[in-house]
Amino acid sequence: MPDATIVNGIRQKYRDLVDDLDERARRRWAAIEAESIGYGGIAAVAEATGLSDRTVRNGIQEIREGRTVPVNRQRRAGGGRKTLEGEQQDLIEAVDRLVEPTERGDPQSPLRWTCKSVRNLQTELRSQGYKVGRTKISEILRQLGYSLQGNRKTREGKDHPDRDAQFEHIARRVKAYRRGRWPAVSVDTKKKENLGKKANVGREYRPKGSPREVDTHDFPDKKKGKAIPYGVYDLAENEAWVSIGISKDTAEFAVEAIRRWWHELGRTRYRKPSRLLITADCGGSNGPRNRLWKFELQRLANETGMKIEVCHYPPGTSKWNKIEHRLFCHITRNWRGVPLESHQVVIDLVSSTRTNQGLEVHCWLDQGAYQTGRKITDQEMETVHIKRNKFHDDWNYKIIPNQ
Repeated sequence: MPDATIVNGIRQKYRDLVDDLDERARRRWAAIEAESIGYGGIAAVAEATGLSDRTVRNGIQEIREGRTVPVNRQRRAGGGRKTLEGEQQDLIEAVDRLVEPTERGDPQSPLRWTCKSVRNLQTELRSQGYKVGRTKISEILRQLGYSLQGNRKTREGKDHPDRDAQFEHIARRVKAYRRGRWPAVSVDTKKKENLGKKANVGREYRPKGSPREVDTHDFPDKKKGKAIPYGVYDLAENEAWVSIGISKDTAEFAVEAIRRWWHELGRTRYRKPSRLLITADCGGSNGPRNRLWKFELQRLANETGMKIEVCHYPPGTSKWNKIEHRLFCHITRNWRGVPLESHQVVIDLVSSTRTNQGLEVHCWLDQGAYQTGRKITDQEMETVHIKRNKFHDDWNYKIIPNQ
């Protein structure tokens, strides 16, 4: 047991000097103090300073052997604990083989069809005889150029040969309508939402420890029903109309939303235009092959007296439709983390959607009952006065009012 007086004396000297000593100087000072005390000096210095007795012994050995350490180093070259990669030569290659088995290894790797979490990688590496922790695996993954990533929606299938030409055609038509001060709108249906206390993607600020309680499943509630948002976005005015349907997403429902936009917003803003441009994607209730879509547009043209020109985006390019990134994404952001418990909640959240660029959204509940499977006969189609464009007449056409 070291003498308490000696230990206290060493402790006081160490406190006075420690801020001015680097690792090498502390080691050597501790060694000199231990040597000066003699028997029991190592234990006394270790207790007083908190240094390990091994550190004190190493300092004594350095002084006795006359070993020197370069000025820019604290320890001799090769000192310190060896890295796991140094002790286990092929550890990095083993990690790489597990992460990308189809590119850099055996396609029958045990993690080929398993989530490649750090925990799973550690379990598999240990089963192969490697001694490694999750922190070291994370370091190796960063060293190899890996990072945590989700999926990116970029694959659209094979591009249509006239895709770019159609984009240019739509851009020209929109510019022409803006020059003529005629209305041009982008239309589409947003994802259907089940109503009730359902989990909604995203987070919002709430008192700590009191998240909203929602159902553990997303099964539709037959009593509450669902909400079907159909949007009409004015390309020139940064203004939108959204109809919230309660039955089915049909062409009749889509044209009714356009009709409502015209009566509530368009007619007031554009007075008495002679034509209307509608840009839409190539599928769903407003698809170019949908007979009911054209038939209902004919009814709208007859009611308003406007020529209705329609331009469809090529298949697989619906995300380029302006309404997607000028309206729908902002609605999703506005109601993130909020359960859509009723139609009124949906209407309030959609109507309150705003952006720094001045987006204004109007919303109403369409309680109409729209039936799927409605067929338009050949005789009814004969009443549709359609004039097709010379360029891709299946994507570009006009509905002319019947006299």
